[in-house]
Amino acid sequence: MVATSSSVGSGAAGAAEFVGSKSRKYSYFTPRGKRATHYEDVTCDVQPDPERYLIQNWIIEFEGGKGGGAYQKTSTAAQSSNWHAFRAPDQEWERTHYQRQSKIETMVQNVIANARKAGAHKVFDKAWQTVLQKHLGAWKHAEFGLGTSLMQAQRYGYTQMINNATLTNSSYKMRLTQDITLYLAEIGMDLDGWDDELGKKTWLEDPIWQPCREAVETIMGAEDYLEQYFAINIVFEPLVGELIRSGFFMQAAAANNDFITPPVISAAEADYERNLANTVDLIYLLVNDEQFGEQNRALFKGWLSKHGALAEKAADALQPIWSQPHSKPVSYQEVKEVSRERLAQILDELGLK
Repeated sequence: MVATSSSVGSGAAGAAEFVGSKSRKYSYFTPRGKRATHYEDVTCDVQPDPERYLIQNWIIEFEGGKGGGAYQKTSTAAQSSNWHAFRAPDQEWERTHYQRQSKIETMVQNVIANARKAGAHKVFDKAWQTVLQKHLGAWKHAEFGLGTSLMQAQRYGYTQMINNATLTNSSYKMRLTQDITLYLAEIGMDLDGWDDELGKKTWLEDPIWQPCREAVETIMGAEDYLEQYFAINIVFEPLVGELIRSGFFMQAAAANNDFITPPVISAAEADYERNLANTVDLIYLLVNDEQFGEQNRALFKGWLSKHGALAEKAADALQPIWSQPHSKPVSYQEVKEVSRERLAQILDELGLK
């Protein structure tokens, strides 16, 4: 809301009158639905905006910053006539986020502990053991890179709703990285010849993974926080993330006597559905912004071209992994077609064909 009083020259409390300032109910923001949700009550305008309430301008400014206060619209090339219109569809805030993460961690640790107790990992196909050490061990580094990128991106989001969505996205990635690390370390204690360092070596040196490294590190190096968010959830995840998680590990595991890996990484697919819904909602608002929609579409198509080419290259380089297990229940071409259809659906929803 914008101050309606002419006495906005004073920074004293109560100097300005706002819509609803005489009301005994909270009405300082417009709910997305008929009534404000709990998420909106605890999230909207926690990060203040001089254009809405701070009549004395930003109350903090970082030394060596670009000037203009703690948060700046110029931190992204995208523009919006109202950044506060975004309300994350998953409506996740601090309390619900910790509760969800705790439940997932409990499930993962129970799966691993029960499997070790039953000796389920000792019947893994030998070739599959190598695949897990090398390629699941390498994939955790990709997840870590994306999580680190999102952690950096959330600092610059102009509203608390954008920051929340980006930071919870980062937290999911970091949790999965931790889950994979602990999972491989724990089953490795019971398997002869297990090498905990093979995943890192594969990530850094194996030609199969270098295009993936390039795609991830390009995202990490982007200076536009919204470009990072867009590149990860709109481009990289459907073309590479789901491809390797759902298209390979979750489908090939059981055929190679591994019933542990799928539940360990399955939560990541549910994570992505939530993250994708948030990203699509934000990008859709920007694409259809009455004032800036056209230039935002051009910007997003440029990001799509840049990161799409790198993601396609990364996915194609990973193709040999599908031939390494003894049992091959699904081909690379089958899952690649699914990933392309997935991307097409996302872009069609956004109007970014």
